[in-house]
Amino acid sequence: MPTSQPHITLYIDTVSPFAYLAYHILRNDPLFTPISKTYTPIFLGGLMHKCGNTAPMRILNKDKWINAERLRWARLFGVPMSQNLPPEFPANTLGIMRALCALSEGAGGQGRLTEALDVLFRAYWVEGKRTFEGDVLRGMLAGIFGEAEAERILADAKTVGKAKLLENTDKAFADGAFGLPWMVCTNAKGETEGFWGVDHLGQVAQFMGLDHKGGEKGWKALL
Repeated sequence: MPTSQPHITLYIDTVSPFAYLAYHILRNDPLFTPISKTYTPIFLGGLMHKCGNTAPMRILNKDKWINAERLRWARLFGVPMSQNLPPEFPANTLGIMRALCALSEGAGGQGRLTEALDVLFRAYWVEGKRTFEGDVLRGMLAGIFGEAEAERILADAKTVGKAKLLENTDKAFADGAFGLPWMVCTNAKGETEGFWGVDHLGQVAQFMGLDHKGGEKGWKALL
């Protein structure tokens, strides 16, 4: 039987604590080292609108659960996470996500994207910075890529980034996403399935044929 290259596409928006958790785990846990990965920026607000979903923070009691749950999984997997919610959560990340789409276009796009995501996720979820504000975002991009490139990225975000973000969000919806993190996984047998949520990473590992039994204590919580 022919084999396929195992691959995971992770849809993300920096506003989501659970997208941050999934990103950090997929990027840093040795279990996922053999798996090729694509990180795809989308606009969570747009996806929720397409699905007709109510924002989780507007659901009574769920807002409190989300705060406890993000900290619980962060502790279990050793992911850096501030005890306090970031400013104006959930902030409007449209500008951020358009910029991420713009900078990820072309050669080396995934490498540039992960450079930016590493910084922006940490800035928002660990350091509590107002990454959604234009001047803050510009400064952070300049710190990563230089001032001239940051200006080019922000200019492209208004055109190329805007179109790409819409395309990515539509693709996530077509792939079955209704929230984040959404993972589209293809295993060595060529089988493809979608998985939602950090709490389903155990199922992801099993589907991908990965042995997670001896890993982080977070994996034991998923058994």
